[in-house]
Amino acid sequence: MADGAINLLSAAREEAYSTPLDQLDVSLGERFQHNVMWPFFERLRQEAPVHYCRTSEYGPYWSITRYHDIVEIETNHGVFSSEGSITIEEQRDDFVLPMFIAMDPPKHDAQRKVIAPIVGTENLAHLEPIIRQRAGLILDELPIGETFDWVDRVSIELTTQMLATLFDFPFEERRKLTYWSDLTTVDMSDVMTEEEAKAELMGCAFYFQNLWNERANKPPSTDLISMLAHGESTKDMPLMEFLGNILLLIVGGNDTTRNSITGGLLALSQNPDQFARLRANPGLISSMVPEIIRWQTPVAHMRRTAKRDFDFHGQTIRQGDKVVMWYVSGNRDDTVIERPDAFIIDRERPRQHLSFGFGIHRCVGMRLAEMQLRIVWEEILKRFPVIEVADEPVRLKSNFLRAYRSMPVRIPARE
Repeated sequence: MADGAINLLSAAREEAYSTPLDQLDVSLGERFQHNVMWPFFERLRQEAPVHYCRTSEYGPYWSITRYHDIVEIETNHGVFSSEGSITIEEQRDDFVLPMFIAMDPPKHDAQRKVIAPIVGTENLAHLEPIIRQRAGLILDELPIGETFDWVDRVSIELTTQMLATLFDFPFEERRKLTYWSDLTTVDMSDVMTEEEAKAELMGCAFYFQNLWNERANKPPSTDLISMLAHGESTKDMPLMEFLGNILLLIVGGNDTTRNSITGGLLALSQNPDQFARLRANPGLISSMVPEIIRWQTPVAHMRRTAKRDFDFHGQTIRQGDKVVMWYVSGNRDDTVIERPDAFIIDRERPRQHLSFGFGIHRCVGMRLAEMQLRIVWEEILKRFPVIEVADEPVRLKSNFLRAYRSMPVRIPARE
């Protein structure tokens, strides 16, 4: 870790423990951007694991920061609802995008069931050679001996190609998917107005509507658009619900995996002993992949809304209150995970993490994400004994996605 990053973290620790507990607000995006949110969550886990923040940019909210408490909230959808919004931020009243992740049963279950076969065992076996071939081509085109952006050349390109395959989207236009994903996850206020962003997203809706109309008039196929077009619970969705579900699948299939690909390389760079162990024993990839996903925690939080007053571990959560489950904190809970701040590629229980959520909303594509990470690291180790991170990555200013805008790397020439 560079001196500047160490100084920032030290200052954050001092702030975290000197701020009155009732004034702590862990939602500030700047802390995630600079990767200094850790001591704030550490203090909440220790002193106030069910914590109420009265004042924030997003209004009042509860923070749930311990592993088992998060699981309790996740599995009690009778009290804690996903309806409306699954982030700390509310949707805009004039641009509401319903999507199945932000729904409760039975509608959630019916819509999720429609797209589940795309990540079933049979289809994953079909996709594996495609992912391997494309990963190999991407890696073989990387420059040797010069600095380049790992996020753009590898993480985005690999996941965008995969997403285009899942949608059966025109391959030559696949970067549209990256663009639309960024419109929903990146603050674009410096380049466009909110109205312009909404217009771009409606352009996404109309583009996919054309694909939908084509697939709806053909026999059912195995791509996501055909599945939605022929699914009993999804074939008649209103336009905004259609767009909401499309954006959900784009972000879910793109951002989380691409940030784990980048985060994995960063973790190995910061832990050279683990990188050396991996090179000596590539068989450790199978346990390293879930450790990357835990360590990175690509989705930092999910939010629920209380459907009624509820007493939870000595605190009364009121009907209508926001309840934010901080996965990024639960994945560092030392009462559940041994040495949680360490990156250890051969943990005994590497899948003991919250990065995919829990219960009925657990990430439907988690096995595909793990497979992509496994394959990309298998192919990396075949080609490059060393990949050097040349400078600190540029992170997204977001308390929802732990994402990277860029990360300069260099592959040394072999001697």
